[in-house]
Amino acid sequence: MRALQYAEPGGPLTLVDLPDAEPPAHGAVIAVEATGLCRSDVHAWAGHDPDVVVGAHAGPGGSAATHVPGHELAGRVVAVGDGVDPSWVGRRATTPFVHACGSCPECAGGDGQVCRDQTQPGFTAQGSWADQVVVRHADVNLVEVPDDVDGGAAALLGCRFATAYRGLVQRAQVRAGERVLVLGCGGVGLSAVMVAAALGAEVVAADVDERALARALELGATSTVRTAGLTPAEVADAVVGAGAGRGREGGVAVSVDAVGRPGALDACLLSLARRGRHVQIGLVAAEPVVEVSRVITHELALLGSHGMDARSYPELMALVTSGKLRPTELVARWLPLEDAAGIEALVRSMDEGTAPVGVTMIRP
Repeated sequence: MRALQYAEPGGPLTLVDLPDAEPPAHGAVIAVEATGLCRSDVHAWAGHDPDVVVGAHAGPGGSAATHVPGHELAGRVVAVGDGVDPSWVGRRATTPFVHACGSCPECAGGDGQVCRDQTQPGFTAQGSWADQVVVRHADVNLVEVPDDVDGGAAALLGCRFATAYRGLVQRAQVRAGERVLVLGCGGVGLSAVMVAAALGAEVVAADVDERALARALELGATSTVRTAGLTPAEVADAVVGAGAGRGREGGVAVSVDAVGRPGALDACLLSLARRGRHVQIGLVAAEPVVEVSRVITHELALLGSHGMDARSYPELMALVTSGKLRPTELVARWLPLEDAAGIEALVRSMDEGTAPVGVTMIRP
């Protein structure tokens, strides 16, 4: 099989030939149909993720000093290991980017996304920027994909849409008519815009890039705030002002930090109404320092969203198959796996904050 790999944080991506993947016990191999280029992949490539140790978990035949990224995928199951239902072979599937163990207390409670013994393709294991990828503990991590669901849409359910959906639906419990701020209109932020709009929320989208804000309006946002050059307090004032007639206390019910940049979390907390709920999705390169006095006086809730357990996927898939949620609208471009230079250029542009708007998908 072919795979893209790098040998050091921030290093070049190269296309290599590796032996075909073999399913471990309780695992499966998916022939990758589509895989996403996500900001989390960029964090890992840049060396910001301590779970990614280049060469620590090379696959069979891979160099001990390289790493294959990619964690957002869809394809067809081509092999299963001992302990996995053989009827999975030949079926289309996606998988949460957190591969739950299925047996720890968190998994038993339906919270595989925070499994204490989790593995993650592209982070703690070799990933999906390849012709094939291994899914561990396949019986609890494979999610069947109907044949009429586009491969790009199915792959986006593995990370960005699942993370946004869990954050807004299961964590913040957004209700129709509530105002929701989405700060950061990259892939996961635009996913959050689409999910919130599908729930009937009034969405305020905020970003430094006017093109991203224009796309957010196309995908369901009702108003926008351009954050370039603004302090967190100024961003919050603009967000509150976007709710015409609501007054200075008219903050949003829910805020989502989908970018993780310095100041983003503060801007979100300052934008919340009393008893508001904040969802942190964006990964941070350095831990932020946050003033908590407002969290106390306004009884704010600070919530994280780290993917979604495979058992929660049917309700998300139903939104897709019904047409209420259309992940394909987020896909801006497809690149072939062999275009290592083009993919690397996009990775570097995302790291520098100059990437084009919309999601990039890779097709082996």
